Amino acid sequence: MKYMSADEAMTLVKSGDWVFFQGSTSVPVILQEALARRHEELRDVQIVSGFNVTKGPAPFCKPEYKDSFVVNSLFLCADQRQYVAQGYGSLIPGFLSDLPALIRRKEIPIDVACINCSLPDENGYCSYNISADLAQPAVEAARVVIAQVNKSIPYLYGTAMIHESEITAAVECDDPPVDMQFGAPTEIEAAIGAHIAEEIPDGATLQIGVGGIPNATLNGLKNHKHLGLHTEAMTDGVFRLMQSGVIDNSMKKYEPGRSVASLALGSRQMYEFIDHNRDCVFFDVGVTNDPSLIRQNPKAVAINSAIEVDLTGQICADSIGEMIFSSVGGQHDFMYGASLSEGGKTFIAMPARTAKGRGKIVANLAPGAGVVTTRFQTQYVVTEYGCVYLRNKNLAQRAKALISIAHPDDREALERAALERFGYIYHRLSMQP
Repeated sequence: MKYMSADEAMTLVKSGDWVFFQGSTSVPVILQEALARRHEELRDVQIVSGFNVTKGPAPFCKPEYKDSFVVNSLFLCADQRQYVAQGYGSLIPGFLSDLPALIRRKEIPIDVACINCSLPDENGYCSYNISADLAQPAVEAARVVIAQVNKSIPYLYGTAMIHESEITAAVECDDPPVDMQFGAPTEIEAAIGAHIAEEIPDGATLQIGVGGIPNATLNGLKNHKHLGLHTEAMTDGVFRLMQSGVIDNSMKKYEPGRSVASLALGSRQMYEFIDHNRDCVFFDVGVTNDPSLIRQNPKAVAINSAIEVDLTGQICADSIGEMIFSSVGGQHDFMYGASLSEGGKTFIAMPARTAKGRGKIVANLAPGAGVVTTRFQTQYVVTEYGCVYLRNKNLAQRAKALISIAHPDDREALERAALERFGYIYHRLSMQP
C-alpha cells in the first residue's frame, strides 16, 4: 500500500468531487479533519455519508465552510444534523435497501471513498465490514479509495473486503471504533421491552435497533430458544444472546447458522468477540435489507421506533415536523420483509411521551412530518402502557386501540379528536368496554 499522511492523502480530493465517508462507529475522522483543513482551497465538495456515530460535529460542518463543503446525507445523525438544519446541506431520501444500487449506477456519483479498515490479512485483504452498509458500494463505484488502515478495527467476515493493491492512499493509524454501551433500561424501557418479548416466539429471526428499548427487549429473551439474527446493526444486546447460545441461527433459511448484519456498534468486548468470528457475516444493506431475503426467514421479527404515530397508524420516524431528524433507514425494508415472512411480526416501539412531556400518539402528525411507515403496513404498536395490533382493524378501531396505550393524561383529548374525525362509528366503539 502507498502509505502517507492524512493531509497528503486528502490532496486527492478536488473541487466538485463527491466524497463518501464510511459511517457507524468507524467514521474515518482523521481523514475528515484533513479534508476540513483544505477548506480555503476547495469549493463545492459534495459530502455523502450515512449513519454516523461520532463524539462531536463533523469537522467540515462549520458555517464558514459552507462554500467548500455541501452535505448530502443518506441518514442524518447528530454529527451533521445542525449543519443541515442551518441550510448548508440536505437529505437524499431513499429506502436503505435501494441506496447501494443508486451508488453503483452512479445516480449518486461517488468520486472518492474514505474508509476505516483493518490491517491486511496474509493474502493482502483488508476488512471494512464493521460498516459494510453503504461503504461497500461506495468503494466499488469510486475512482479513488483512501483508507485509514487501522490496527484497532476488527477483521470481520463478509463482502466488504478490499485488497491492499486497490487502495489508492493509505493512512496508518490506531483509532479504536467508538465504544457504545448502554446502561440498565429505565422503568419505561423495561416495560416496553417486556411487552415485545412476550410476542416473540422461539425460533424467530430478529431485526432490532440500537438503544434502551432494543436492549430491554433483548434482556427479555434470555430464556428463548433457537433465535436467529438478520439485522442492520449488531449490538451488545445480541452479542450477549450469541454468547449464551440463545441466538444460534439454527432455524434461519438465509445464511443458516450465521448471524447476518451490515454494521457493528457496541463495546470493545463485542468487537473482540466478532473479530475473526466466522459465525458472523456482514453484507451491504442491498443484501441485509432486501425484503425478498428477509422474508425467507420464518418468524422474522422487526422492531423499530417512531417520533410520533397518528390515530390511523401512520408512523413518522424521520422528521420533527419539517425538520429532518434522520431518514427512513431500514424501517420500511424490515417492516415490509418481516410482514411477508411466514409467522412474521413487526413492532413500532416508543415511550408514550417524549422526554419533554409531549405525547407521541397524536391525533394528526405534525405539519411537514414524513410518513416512513404507512398505515397500511403497521402491525403492532407498543408503549409502556401496552401492545396493540392494528393490521386487521378499521380506522376507528385503530384509534381506540392506540388511545388505550397513550399516556393517561393524553387520552381525553385524543378521544375528542377521534370522535370528531370518525363520527358515529367511533361513538359506538367508545360505548363498548
